[in-house]
Amino acid sequence: MTILALEFSTPRRSVAVLHRGGAAETVETGGRETNAFGLMERALTEASLERQQIEVIAVGLGPGSYTGIRVALSIAQGWQLARGVRLLGVNSAECLAAQAQAEKIFGRVNVVIDAQRNEFYRATYEISPEGWQEIEPLRITALARISSNVVANEIWIGPEVTRWFPKGKILFPSALILGRLAGERSDFVSGDKLAPIYLRPVNFIKAPSPNPITF
Repeated sequence: MTILALEFSTPRRSVAVLHRGGAAETVETGGRETNAFGLMERALTEASLERQQIEVIAVGLGPGSYTGIRVALSIAQGWQLARGVRLLGVNSAECLAAQAQAEKIFGRVNVVIDAQRNEFYRATYEISPEGWQEIEPLRITALARISSNVVANEIWIGPEVTRWFPKGKILFPSALILGRLAGERSDFVSGDKLAPIYLRPVNFIKAPSPNPITF
């Protein structure tokens, strides 16, 4: 199975190609200025593959940069319409947990991702050399709700973790890890089923009716 993985949920955007002959990953820092198609072309060139050889596209669903995730989703949806590839969405917090295991960060590990409004997304995992398991699901929290005892006795990782936890380890989700996670799954979805992970309720306020124009 040849996989193209797109992880655009942080300013450190990355693309990876995984296939039977190996893997290739390209990384670029620049947020909205990142040339997504340039990244993909470089990864495909390094893997010696053509676009038509891609069978699966895996997308990091966040939480994280709403714009970046939307760009990745649009690419995946368009690719499926054009070539009929299979699609997978992967939680970026799970990607970080798998990455922590690869970097031998073991114990009770908290993944934190900026949620704006002085809050952050947080998911907790138990990570060992044998694997990782979710202990507490992804939720939105504020630093004031976390006791100093918890901060001192647990491990904190994430793209901007030192904003809240100075002793935390900065870790960005990697397209290469995302692709490896996707390679273990078969829950493919259609493009219209892919959606960013966004835990806040969406509230729409109806605009008032315009005042009639009188002459």
